Amino acid sequence: MNVASQSAVFGRRREPHTVIIARGDQIRHFTIRPWLAAFCGSALAAIVIGYLLATSYLVLRDGLIGATTARQARMQQAYEDRISALRGQVDRITSRQLLDQQLMETKVSELLERQSQLSLRHGRLGPILERAENEVATPPVPTAKPDEHADATGSIQPMAYSVASLAAPLASNDTRPFSLWSTRANPLPSESAADRADKLFVSINNSLKTIESQQLTRIAALADNAYKSADAISQALEAAGLPVDSEFEKSDVGGPLIPLDSSLVFDSKVKELDEALDALDHLKKEARRLPLANPAPGHSVTSPFGVRTDPILGTAALHSGMDFRAPVGMPAKVTAAGVVVKAGWNGGYGRMVEVDHGNGFVTRYGHLSKIDVAVGQKLDAGDIIGKTGNSGRSTGPHLHYEVRHNGEAIDPLRFLTVGKKVERYL
Repeated sequence: MNVASQSAVFGRRREPHTVIIARGDQIRHFTIRPWLAAFCGSALAAIVIGYLLATSYLVLRDGLIGATTARQARMQQAYEDRISALRGQVDRITSRQLLDQQLMETKVSELLERQSQLSLRHGRLGPILERAENEVATPPVPTAKPDEHADATGSIQPMAYSVASLAAPLASNDTRPFSLWSTRANPLPSESAADRADKLFVSINNSLKTIESQQLTRIAALADNAYKSADAISQALEAAGLPVDSEFEKSDVGGPLIPLDSSLVFDSKVKELDEALDALDHLKKEARRLPLANPAPGHSVTSPFGVRTDPILGTAALHSGMDFRAPVGMPAKVTAAGVVVKAGWNGGYGRMVEVDHGNGFVTRYGHLSKIDVAVGQKLDAGDIIGKTGNSGRSTGPHLHYEVRHNGEAIDPLRFLTVGKKVERYL
């Protein structure tokens, strides 16, 4: 019974929940199913959660909107700053390119001016170099480089350069200043037009500087050689006691160094060379007026100047000249330019020619077998005045040669010695 009773209790159906609504005499009741209760509960929970979310959104919306707006403003400002920076960079690039182009045009103008100046200098140097080469032993000519050539006078001249090649446009991607362009010795495939133009500028500029330096060096060397030649002539004449009118004396000088530009240096060097050549030319003229040559070159002296035993009387006597061994008929040459003042028989001299060289200097040529000049005839150094012989007071064929200054006989050996020393300068 207990088992039956227990089974009846556990097997009993649960009654569904019922909602009863009474109003007056009316009574209504509703049966609430479990699933409906679950649904209603879920719907209510969803409404509550939605309400809470909506409330949270409304509360936080202003902060989110403000943050988003600020972020967008920052992004816009960053874009504007970037655009401004790019515009500034473009302006700088454009300005640099314009400046580089102006610098290039300036350098082209400078190179053209320097090349024109070198051409003008060559025009001035031509005559003076020709004169110097005729009067002075010129120094070795520097070997011309590939971009140079030497002309007939030995001066270095620049080769013609194409200016169009210098005006190469700037590369659009090269924004460096002109002074910072690459000057690499070995060309690279990545070199820009500006790099190549700069290298060409550097090469031409170095070439022009080399030419200018060689011109100045050559002028200075010629002037120095001219002064040395003049000094050698002057010293040789003074050492022999011969008069010389020197106009090139250099005095001791000094003072502060004030650098000059290349044009003034060139003018100064040219002036110095011209003065040196004038001094040398003056001394040469003075020396050429003196009887310094040998009247019988290649023939030995048989009797020098001074006291000797007279060949005829055997007593001591003054020999006023020098005797040169010479066969009959050998040409006798005048030793300096002058004018014939005597030409004929003159006592013990036999047939004699006397030549006046100016400044009181005369030379005599005695014992000639034939006279080929006349009184008043002008002679140049080396002209033949007659033939050697044995006329007059002589013991055999020879040439008697005298040098006199203001009527006084001078040892001809002094003149011959000086003549040998200065021969290469004359």
